[in-house]
Amino acid sequence: MPVRKKVLVTGGAGFVGSHLCDRLIEGGNDVLCVDNFFTGTRDNILKLLDNPHFELMRHDVTFSLYVEVDEIYNLACPASPIHYQYDPVQTTKTSVHGAINMLGLAKRTNAKILQASTSEVYGDPEVHPQTEDYLGNVNAIGLRGCYDEGKRCAETLFFDYHRQHKTNIRVARIFNTYGPRMHPDDGRVVSNFIVQALKGEPITIYGDGSQTRSFCFVSDLVDGLIRLMDAPDEVTGPVNLGNPNEMTIRELAQKVIALTGAKSKLVEKPLPGDDPTQRCPDIGLAKSKLGWAPTVGLDDGLEKTIAYFKGVL
Repeated sequence: MPVRKKVLVTGGAGFVGSHLCDRLIEGGNDVLCVDNFFTGTRDNILKLLDNPHFELMRHDVTFSLYVEVDEIYNLACPASPIHYQYDPVQTTKTSVHGAINMLGLAKRTNAKILQASTSEVYGDPEVHPQTEDYLGNVNAIGLRGCYDEGKRCAETLFFDYHRQHKTNIRVARIFNTYGPRMHPDDGRVVSNFIVQALKGEPITIYGDGSQTRSFCFVSDLVDGLIRLMDAPDEVTGPVNLGNPNEMTIRELAQKVIALTGAKSKLVEKPLPGDDPTQRCPDIGLAKSKLGWAPTVGLDDGLEKTIAYFKGVL
C-alpha cells in the first residue's frame, strides 16, 4: 500500500488553495490546510471537512508553525489589489515573515517546499512576453509595492535557504488565474466583469481597455503547481505558470457580455497607479521541464466561472 504524503497547504481555504487541496486529497495524500481566513473561506473547503485525510487549522503564517509534513505549498497571501492594499504592512509581513516561517519548517522537517510567487514580480514589464530571466520593472514605493516586493523578497529567501541550507525548493510565478470560488468582491477583472454582467450593471474598464492580460483556468494552474512539486529536485524554478493567450481587457469584457447575454454597457474609469500595460507569460520552461501547458479554453473556463457566480449571487 503506497505511503500517504503529509502535505501542508498555507492559504488552503482560498481560491487557488482550496482547488489544490481538492486535487491533493484526490491524489491520495493527507492534507493539512492552514488559513487565517482573511480572504479564504470555509465555504471553499466544506466538502473536505468530513474527509478523514483532511485537517483544517486556523493559523496566520506570520507566526511559527510546528507540524510534521513532507511537502509544503506556501500560498498564504491576499492576491487581489483590493485585499492586499487593505493592510499593506500585513501583506508584506505575510509574504516575508510567512516565507521565513515556512522555510524554517521545511528545514526542520526536511520537507520539499513550493512558493506561490506571482507575475507581479515583473512589475510593468518592458520585456514581452515575460521570461523567467527578466528582472522586472517594479515600483518599490508604489501602492502595489507591498505585494510585488513582498513576493520578490520571498523568492530571495527561498533561493538563499536553498543555497545556504540545501532546502529543497520550488518557485512558481503565477499569472492571472480565474475560475469557481473567486471572491465576488476581490476587484479582479474576471470576477468584476462577470458579477457586473450578471447584475445587469455597467462593466467598468480602467483606462481605455487596451491593456492586455492572459487568463489561466484554475484547474490548469493547480496541475502546473503539482507538476512543479513533483519535478526532479534540480527544477527549482522560478517557472512561469499561466496561459500565453493574450487579449485586451476590452476584448474580455465583450466576451463576458456575450457569454452572459447581458445588456451591460462599458464604462471607462481612470487607470490605477502602476497598473501593468502588458502581462503575458512565456511558458517555454514549463513546457520543457514539466511537460505542462494549459488545456482549458477561455470560453469553457468562463462558462464554468459564470455558472459558479450565478449560484453565489
